[in-house]
Amino acid sequence: MLAQKQSFTSLKVFRCAFLDFVDDPFYVSEIESIRYIADGLLVVENGKIKELGHYQSLQSKYAETLITEYPEMLIMPGFIDTHIHFPQTEIIAAYGEQLLEWLNQYVFPTEAKFKDKAYAQKIAAIFLDELLKNGTTTALVFATVHPQSVDAFFEEANRRNLRMIAGKVMMDRNAPDDLSDTAETSYQESKQLIQKWHKKGRLLYAVTPRFAITSTDEQLQLAGKLLAKFPDVYLHTHLSENVNEVEWVKQLFPESQGYLDVYDRAGLVGDRSVFAHGVQLTDAEFQRLSQAKSAIAFCPTSNLFLGSGLFKLAKAKCIEHPVKLGLGTDIGAGTSFSLLETASEAYKVAQLQNQKLSPFQALFLATLGGAKALSLEDKIGNFDVGKEADFVVLNVRATPLMALRNPAITPTSLAELAEQAFALIMLGDDRAIHATYIMGEAYEPKSGR
Repeated sequence: MLAQKQSFTSLKVFRCAFLDFVDDPFYVSEIESIRYIADGLLVVENGKIKELGHYQSLQSKYAETLITEYPEMLIMPGFIDTHIHFPQTEIIAAYGEQLLEWLNQYVFPTEAKFKDKAYAQKIAAIFLDELLKNGTTTALVFATVHPQSVDAFFEEANRRNLRMIAGKVMMDRNAPDDLSDTAETSYQESKQLIQKWHKKGRLLYAVTPRFAITSTDEQLQLAGKLLAKFPDVYLHTHLSENVNEVEWVKQLFPESQGYLDVYDRAGLVGDRSVFAHGVQLTDAEFQRLSQAKSAIAFCPTSNLFLGSGLFKLAKAKCIEHPVKLGLGTDIGAGTSFSLLETASEAYKVAQLQNQKLSPFQALFLATLGGAKALSLEDKIGNFDVGKEADFVVLNVRATPLMALRNPAITPTSLAELAEQAFALIMLGDDRAIHATYIMGEAYEPKSGR
């Protein structure tokens, strides 16, 4: 198992086909944005990328080093989930409601259990193992209103040496009494958690008001105060997911110019702000997010499951007002921990709007795009030298159907690679994840299952 404080003293060398991104395929050609090496060596030292290159050019340099080989497989950077709720793991696939009703019927009763830290720890362990089983190595995570739920999550993430971002939910109205805080207690508890966990190991903190409906203006203003006091923490919340939600926000904040403006007035719209969903955003709100360098987490399985609508992917990635964008599974309204399955649904959401999402664009969103959305592109997202060595080994022939679809040959052209990547997205799930590596170390489950 991976130790909490792993001592990295030796080189680790991996031979495989490698795919990552050096630029955004929404804006430059695929040939310019993709780095693909059909037979390469990845060299990891002290948990970070030391070198990536062609096997033929590097083999003599590492002739005396044990090489871990993955023939007929594909290594990519670890997947990045930009929006997910760890306490909702146990209510994934809860039937039959749209957003507001679903929260009251399923989410709030479940989140009340997380007052018990031991219970929170149990679910956090299962949650993290499920992420890693699906090749997800970094996530932006909601806890619950209880500070102990945050402690439980970060303790489990720290044991696994993971690059994770999380925060305590802030809710001081329109929520059950046992899930409500106050503006002042949410400020004080969040402040204490920031001081305890932010930048401890690979952990980072996000100030986390659930959404405008469950926060008073006073609480949102204090969330803004936290961001001003700790400018390198994140803001993580929901935005314009559901038509009825947007209408309710108008009633609660009649002085605002729209949903995003509610957050803007509180100082919550900045370059480290990540807003989940954005299905109902106006053109002006997309422009404001672009101007502020804020990010959107596109959560297609959740948006379809709750009937929220079709995210305007083309609007978010337009050249005139580009918005940082990542993929989110949004467990438990989302229906899969797999970012491969999430990318498959993103493709279909685009299709329903007569738009295209190429396999490379989808995989970019799951890797370097997600890293950019989280302002972590200096640390994760591709195989640039010096970055943290979180990566996933993909078996593109993991199931009989995938084996039928993907010939047992390593692609040598961009067209062949695109075919393989698209089939991987459409047919792949956790079975396609052969191995997940954290800082160059193979991950083994810790939840005891």
